[in-house]
Amino acid sequence: MEKIAYIFSQFKLIDIFDILAVTFAISSLIMMIRDTRAIQLVKGIFYVLLAYLISSFLGLKAIGWLMDRTLTFGIIAIPIVFQDELRKVLEEIGRGSFFHRRTANEEQIDQMFKDIIEAVDLMSEQKIGALIVLERKTGLREYIETGVPIDGVVSAPLLLNIFYRNSPLHDGAVMIRDNRIMAASCYLPLSSNPDIAQELGTRHRASIGITEQSDSLSIVVSEETGTVSLAQNGKLIRYLDGKMLKDLLAQLYYAEETKAKSILPTWLRLGGKQNE
Repeated sequence: MEKIAYIFSQFKLIDIFDILAVTFAISSLIMMIRDTRAIQLVKGIFYVLLAYLISSFLGLKAIGWLMDRTLTFGIIAIPIVFQDELRKVLEEIGRGSFFHRRTANEEQIDQMFKDIIEAVDLMSEQKIGALIVLERKTGLREYIETGVPIDGVVSAPLLLNIFYRNSPLHDGAVMIRDNRIMAASCYLPLSSNPDIAQELGTRHRASIGITEQSDSLSIVVSEETGTVSLAQNGKLIRYLDGKMLKDLLAQLYYAEETKAKSILPTWLRLGGKQNE
């Protein structure tokens, strides 16, 4: 107790300001990278740092040496691997826009599901190709920025207007964050999985590809057959009707990653068909 009292007795106003400034800087950094894949690397570095501290405390020299080297090379690699993301973050600092992010409540998300399903059903009937991506925990800003900004509330008419064949935005994907369409005509990474069925085209490969690199959900409507599919974790469930899609969205959108993986096999047994 005496040591603790001594520490606090040495505190000055400038020390409090110093701590608050560091706290603000760290929290701001997290906010800046939360919508990018870089946040996953930061989490990894945090775990390595935690392992390093534990190994140092326990006197585990070999593990401590390994963690020390990992941290050193990891910190050097960050600006090299994520130079594009860092540039965009610095641009946002200049605009002062990285502190603001809207979030939707459960009622708004449920309404979003209804609008998506309504639009998907109509596009399926008319064989209008579509690709809709729902962002979850992993930020997809780098893909959102490849498209045309929309930033509008999700609605069935808006989705239909985007994907109609004569629309200049019908090629590419619609990116949804919370209950808002952030951008349309976005470019996505294509899956290189050799086991994907040969009849599936670019739209389906992009649908699978984005879920291989993030925890997002993607809905795809085939332009040739009108078939509705949903991709998650690199797996594609095909031949979905409106009710099946609604139930899947309700379960997978809120599910943790490990739970979401366990839901998919259940759906396959219930009639959803998968193509990996």
